[in-house]
Amino acid sequence: MSARNGSAVTDSPSEPPPETPAPGLADALAAATGGTPVQINRTPKVRVEPAAWREAATIARDEFGLVFFSWLSATDWANQTAVGDPPGEEVAERYEVLCALSDLDGGELAILSTDLDKAAPRVDSLCDVYPGANWHEREAAEMFGIDFAGHPDLAKLYLPDDFQGHPLRKSYPLLSREVKPWPGTVDVEEMPPSSENPEA
Repeated sequence: MSARNGSAVTDSPSEPPPETPAPGLADALAAATGGTPVQINRTPKVRVEPAAWREAATIARDEFGLVFFSWLSATDWANQTAVGDPPGEEVAERYEVLCALSDLDGGELAILSTDLDKAAPRVDSLCDVYPGANWHEREAAEMFGIDFAGHPDLAKLYLPDDFQGHPLRKSYPLLSREVKPWPGTVDVEEMPPSSENPEA
């Protein structure tokens, strides 16, 4: 018997005791991989150390049934601001590599991520875990300069072989910005004097 609002009521014997909620995919995957769970809206995300990147992907595939490789990309986190932009919140400068993995029938999806040092961005390739990672790693290598150790061939996809630099790095100089810095110089000419107001 329990008291609620000053009156005595009898707990129903048929009511099961409250259960501890099952851990979400992010929590379970983080526990299995030694990573840190992060919730992005409804998408579970797990951040792992670079040394655990390949192993975490293997665990996601073999133990959690995330057998479908959806995509891999990178983000250049930098404190550089464009001309005219107010300074934003300081971030830890790094390259973040992310990949999305899912199952084939239950609608489960998780994002794995790892942070790489900008001085030497290098992480193990996932090609032997997910063959579909091949093209995505080549693109990230070409655009961000990330080295995927063990990749069979990091040949360029888009740019000429002799092209210098990595266009998606925030430090990459854009010729259009050198010619006309953002937001651009506005040329203002004085109005010619009018017959009504010759002083203008």
